Amino acid sequence: MEDLITIERESLKESPVHRLDGRIKIIISLIMIVYAVNTSDLLILFIMEVYLLLLLSFSRIPLSYTLKRLFLILPFGGFIALFQLFIRSGDIIWTGPFGIHVTMQGLLFGILLFSKITVSITAIILLSSTTPMQELTNSMRGMRIPHTFVMLLNLTIRYLFFFYDELERIKNAQKTRCFDIWNKNTGYTWRLRKIGETIAMIFLRAYEQGEKAYLSMLSRGYSQKSQMYHEKSPLKRADILFIIMNITFIILLYYIQISI
Repeated sequence: MEDLITIERESLKESPVHRLDGRIKIIISLIMIVYAVNTSDLLILFIMEVYLLLLLSFSRIPLSYTLKRLFLILPFGGFIALFQLFIRSGDIIWTGPFGIHVTMQGLLFGILLFSKITVSITAIILLSSTTPMQELTNSMRGMRIPHTFVMLLNLTIRYLFFFYDELERIKNAQKTRCFDIWNKNTGYTWRLRKIGETIAMIFLRAYEQGEKAYLSMLSRGYSQKSQMYHEKSPLKRADILFIIMNITFIILLYYIQISI
C-alpha cells in the first residue's frame, strides 16, 4: 500500500510529461510495448530502454524509485526468461547435475526475452508514474475502452485503499491481543490458522462492502446501460508534438534495425 501511495504521489508531480493528455501516454506506452515485443534486436531494445529512462528523468521521477519498481516486478518475468536457458534445444555450453544443461540458443533467447520484459515494464512505470489513477480511467473512457472494464478498474482503485484500512484495523485488533506472526514462542500451526482467518475475514468484508456499494449504486439509478461522465478535452499542441516525437523515434528505430 505504501508503494501505491508513492506511485500516486509521483504521478501528481509537475513536469511536461505529467501535463500531457492521459490518452496520449496510454497510446505511446502501448506502441512502445508492442514494438519491444515484436523486435528481436538487443541494440534496439537497449536504445528503447535508455529513451524511456530519459523520459522518466525528464519527468522528475527519481532513478532510485524507477529501479526499485523495476526490480520488484522483474522477478516474475525474469523467472520465465531464466527458465528458457534449460528448455531450448541447441548447442550445449554448460552441463550440470541431473542432466540439466544450458544451450547457446536458450541463453540468447533468455537475454532477448528478459530485455523485452524490461522495456515493457519501464514503459508501464512511465505511464503509471506520470498519470494519476483517476485520470487513467478517465482517459480510457475517452478512448472508448469497454465500459465494464473501465468500471471495474475504477471501483478497484476506489476501494483498494478502503480495504487496506480494513486490514490495518484487523492487524491492530490482533496486536491488542498480543498476536505476532513472527513470534516463535507460539505454534506454527496456530499462527497459520490465524493468518487464514484474517484472509477469510478480509474476503467477507470485501463481499459485504461490495454488496453495500452495489445496492447504493442501484438506489441512485445505476444499470448496465449507465454511462459515467467524463470531461471531453481536446488535444493540446504539446500532446501532438509528443506523439509525433515518439512515432518518429519508433520509425528511426525501424530503419536502424533494417540497416544493421
